[in-house]
Amino acid sequence: HFDDTMTAGCHHNDEKAVELLVREGPKRIRELINAGLSFDVNQDGILHLGQEGAHSKRRILHAGGDQTGRTIVSFLLEKLMGRMTIVEGEYVIELLVENGRCVGIKTKNQLGEISCYYASAVVLAAGGCAGMYAFSSNASTVTGDGIALAYRAGAVIADVEFIQFHPTMLFVDGKAVGLISEAVRGEGAVLVTEDGRRMMEHVHPLKDLAPRDIVARAIHDEMSKGHRVYLDISAIPSYRERFPTMANLCAEHGIDMETGRLPIVPGAHFLMGGVLVNDCGQTSIQELYAVGEVACTGVHGANRLASNSLLEGIVFGARAAEAIRRETAPPTPLRKKTNNIHSIKRGVNDLPEIPTIQTIMSIYAGIVRHEQGLQRAKQWFEQFPLSDFANGSLDDFSIEEITVIHMLLTGWLITTSALERTESRGGHYRTDYPFEREQWRQRRIRRTKKELTVTV
Repeated sequence: HFDDTMTAGCHHNDEKAVELLVREGPKRIRELINAGLSFDVNQDGILHLGQEGAHSKRRILHAGGDQTGRTIVSFLLEKLMGRMTIVEGEYVIELLVENGRCVGIKTKNQLGEISCYYASAVVLAAGGCAGMYAFSSNASTVTGDGIALAYRAGAVIADVEFIQFHPTMLFVDGKAVGLISEAVRGEGAVLVTEDGRRMMEHVHPLKDLAPRDIVARAIHDEMSKGHRVYLDISAIPSYRERFPTMANLCAEHGIDMETGRLPIVPGAHFLMGGVLVNDCGQTSIQELYAVGEVACTGVHGANRLASNSLLEGIVFGARAAEAIRRETAPPTPLRKKTNNIHSIKRGVNDLPEIPTIQTIMSIYAGIVRHEQGLQRAKQWFEQFPLSDFANGSLDDFSIEEITVIHMLLTGWLITTSALERTESRGGHYRTDYPFEREQWRQRRIRRTKKELTVTV
């Protein structure tokens, strides 16, 4: 598991973090099983081990067929009910930082009402930024808010040039409408062109189970040549029962699974970088933690190994919780934030539409990149007052406008980091630098808002 993770990550991974993942992962999974979580079993009642892209052996547990993530989250939420207060309908617009310490959050609701919540520790678990692209496996709300919030607060951001595109999104009427799990290829499905040619046959030794970045680029290349690409599932017995989510998705969009072919397209899926943390989820800001996709633990390197995301969340989430319990932070007084932050001058219609940002990111900072395109994207982002967005108060903006501002900051961070890394590695591929370069091995591009000067 360690070797597969390092290989998939193009050895950009933090070895210590990977060691923690593979050593503590089984223990955390056993804790979930002992708490009552049921994973899929075979006919003999033994845990069914699946295989997915870039794994050298069967080692992956599933729950509910292709609904593992949903099953785990539902199980954990059920355990939490009655033990905590959940606030919904509010959008975090700022992390409150005083004297280098995160003391709480500021939120806004659709009525424009602002609230402040104070705590001895804040855990950021806001997901990634795949919704910034035209084709995405994520919810439309996953647009880099956590990255932008942490950046505005002064936290260190790292590795955001590494974006993973999942090879197999169901493609209907020019839109990516849902994810087809990697487990489908693990059980025997193969990628073919419209004439039945197996397109991964001579691309990589692992063929259809090659690392995601390689498969996604291969599909992108075929489609750029005018070919249509399909996932051939005809070799999988009882695929409806084995993959109920896929079956429901196809039925919902009028795709006849009996043909054995599902039209697919790559879609933005996972951010390998994020808010830089240590092995306990601690960011560069005291009492601010980050877990899950929003965090950069270093586990994934330049390209995430299939199914390591859930395991990372479980392992490092537990480590963050234990660290918070160990450290007794000083009490936080309940008071209004009084920092003097300059207000941003409002313009009329001065923010772009979300689809425009998605188009810019998809064309210039997507699966395949090059200097000219990245420069164009950088110049486009820099027409907006990014330093004001990074340093000023957003209180007067609507939730929808703040979402766009967060996308602009995150998009600029991704684009400029991709421009700086003059090589190709994992989820970052440049046609002008198509190979890995030794001088970039294990070098992380770190970003803080000090690079944006405040203009008042």
